[in-house]
This record gives sequence, structure tokens and C-alpha cells, in this order.
Amino acid sequence: MYIAQGIEMLEITAQVMGGKDTIYPTLLWDEHTAVLVDTGFPGLLSTFKEALKEANVPWEKLRTLIITHQDLDHIGCLPALLADEDLELTVLAHEIEQPYIQGERMLLKHTPEALAAAAAMIPAHVPEEWRRAFLSVLAHPPKGKVDQTLVDGEKLPFAGGITVIHTPGHSPGHLSLYHHDSRTLIAADALTVQNGELQGPTPSATPDMELALASLNKFSEYEIDTVICYHGGLYRGDANRRIAELAEGKGKL
Repeated sequence: MYIAQGIEMLEITAQVMGGKDTIYPTLLWDEHTAVLVDTGFPGLLSTFKEALKEANVPWEKLRTLIITHQDLDHIGCLPALLADEDLELTVLAHEIEQPYIQGERMLLKHTPEALAAAAAMIPAHVPEEWRRAFLSVLAHPPKGKVDQTLVDGEKLPFAGGITVIHTPGHSPGHLSLYHHDSRTLIAADALTVQNGELQGPTPSATPDMELALASLNKFSEYEIDTVICYHGGLYRGDANRRIAELAEGKGKL
């Protein structure tokens, strides 16, 4: 979905746990380069190629990947993108997330207990071959080299300018981004959209909910017309007021 000049919300649907899950990565571009924010689940390279084609952004223009955090649905296509012969990519992420993205440490949420719970949740009708493949990905998640690390408040020149916002809680090095020209907050998993309403991060997937809600206060520094949530998609409304409610614990979570 076209948001404004230089920014597009992608709609990417994948088969997950025997069902479908739709995520909303962000594509930023200018006359020189394109930037993809997060890479979805494994196996979606062709889907991303089609999404850029629909956005009228040449695949070869993609030069930068920003990984907002280490979760599997954000790093899944990273190895495939890095291996694509048509691309020369630079990968950016917060330094806290770097060793997890690079495979030097196991993803924080991939504990033995979590892997056992995931195995138990796989529907009985799912073929055994798919079951084994899925559990193998959880036990041996995708990885890729992070070329540069980002810090809170850093300004990046892409698509007219974006600001990096460190929003820990959902993960220790979780990042959100603010696109100045369109007044768009790329919230990643710091916020979600549920039934058309802006909500906080998913509690079951957020290890430090108190910190995650406190991080929302950082968004008050920006005038926000549009929010792109990785889970739930687009929100337009009185975003600053709604985010303030959530940060104070007044909104439904």
C-alpha cells in the first residue's frame, strides 16, 4: 500500500503453523536507493520480489536492510536476500540484536520450553515433513551478518530522512523508525493494530511489557499521522493521543 512518496507498506502473507499469517514490512526509497525494513518469514524471497514489482521499485535498487529486532518473522528471509546475486546489501540493526541476528547467540525467545510449546501447537493435520522442517528452522534460525549498528536518535538519509528510535521491551534492541516527510511511524512490534484500533505490543510475545510501554513515551517527540505496525498494518487517526493512552496503561492491551 502506497503511503506517501518514498514509503510503501508491503502486505506479505505466509503459511505458518498450518494457517496463514500476514505481516507488513516497510519499503522506503528515493531516486538512488531502496531500503527494506524487516525480511519476513523464511521462504518468502519471491513474494518480496513481487511486492517490490507492484510498488514499481526495481529489485536491483534494494541496497539496505534494516532489521528492527531478532524475531524469526523479521529475520527469516535475511539469508536468501544476502545470497541474491542481483543485490549488494548493507544490513543495519541495533548492537544488542547483532549477535542474535548473526547466529552467535540463540534467539532469546527460542528457549527449549518455547520450542516444545511450538511443537505442541502444530495442528495434527500438518504433514510430518512440514512439521520437521518447521521445528528445524526454530532450532536453527536464519542468520546473516550485520554490517552497521544503529543507535537511538540516529538520523538516516533514506527517502528524505528517517530517525532511529530505540524501543526496548519486545526485545532488548528493538527499533522503531520515523519517516519525517510523511510523518509515518514504522513501529515494528512496539505497537499492533487489532480490529482497526491501535494497541500495544502483543503481551505473550513481549518479555518486558513494562519497559515496552515505557518505550512508547519516546514517540511523543514526533508528530505522527500514520503508523505502520508489523502485525495489523496501517493506523491513521489521532495516533499521538492513542499512543499516550497506551503508554499510561489506559488503553486495552
